[in-house]
Amino acid sequence: MSPRPAKPGRKRRGASRAAIAPQHPVGAVRWPAEWEPHDATWIAWPHHEPDWPGKFGPIPWVYAEIARVLSRHERVEILCQSTSVRSQARRILDAHGVPRRRTRLHRCPTDRVWLRDSAPTGIHDATGAVQWVDWGFTGWAKYRNHSRDARVGAFVARASGLGRRTPLRHDTGSHAVLEGGGIETDGRGTMLVTEEWLLSRKQVRNRGFGRDDYERLFAAHLGIRRTIWLGEGCVGDDTHGHIDDIARFAAPGLVLLAHERDTADPNHRRSVENLRRLRLARDAHGHGLAIWTLPFPRAVTMNGQRLPASYANFYVANGVVIVPTFNDPADREALETIARAFPRREVVGIHAVDLVWGLGTLHCLTQQQPAARR
Repeated sequence: MSPRPAKPGRKRRGASRAAIAPQHPVGAVRWPAEWEPHDATWIAWPHHEPDWPGKFGPIPWVYAEIARVLSRHERVEILCQSTSVRSQARRILDAHGVPRRRTRLHRCPTDRVWLRDSAPTGIHDATGAVQWVDWGFTGWAKYRNHSRDARVGAFVARASGLGRRTPLRHDTGSHAVLEGGGIETDGRGTMLVTEEWLLSRKQVRNRGFGRDDYERLFAAHLGIRRTIWLGEGCVGDDTHGHIDDIARFAAPGLVLLAHERDTADPNHRRSVENLRRLRLARDAHGHGLAIWTLPFPRAVTMNGQRLPASYANFYVANGVVIVPTFNDPADREALETIARAFPRREVVGIHAVDLVWGLGTLHCLTQQQPAARR
């Protein structure tokens, strides 16, 4: 999610291939909600300085703080670009007091660090076991250097020892392309996506796909029975409309929506339209939705570029919710609203003004590994 190019990488050798499970029928799988139990969180250690031009220095320390908070609640699996990057990561994690027994560092080259999009999606199969759905990844249909990121799913499956499913398009049989930041579930068969991401003619992920094709894909590979289509994502989002910057489930039937109150801000029109759609929507069980609004921070810009700063990019782990903050008066309101939505979890703000210069924050850089259903 950064406009700065990276150099192409080498193919990783030596690891055994993970099993690729066959296609599966509707109802045979379930995509659990993010607040359900995790075995681990996956992140990738920052390594490519042009992703944060002029501001890379503090970024590894922000990652260490993220790992420190998460490691109190679950294991943190960290992909490292090289042996030297792995050594640097271990040194910084140690300096930050992150327990070694709660972190595992893996050598796995990546182009960028946004594992929400390049890493696979964890689901429960019919037996309750965890499987990875490894979507095709094309650099958000925008950046050419994505070959290493496209192999992250296979690596995560091998390293975790879990099965890997490769979803195919029903019309061509080719690898279906999606990114985890564009999909959001309540764990009970309902999904949120945006039309801007999947139905516009810009940054096309699956050429020729329409609304019905995507809903068929979601049903087959994630067990989704109702897809709620919002309109546009937030201003400054180079993914072109990911849901995780604007609308998130906090519980079945409860959506937290990023809402811009300033009528002069271009996010206002977008958020009002998304609010209208959510008020009309029904979930997979035919029930209406409760909608709580989150503010946007004041516009965050760098060198004249509007950045996708949003409190909706929080991440829910075991026992904790980490929330991006922006040194803004709205930080407190956002933290209080999220704490009210997750009353049994600790809520921790993570300073993200530097982080968002890479065009993503906390949800963008994390991917949960669900626990098996028992």
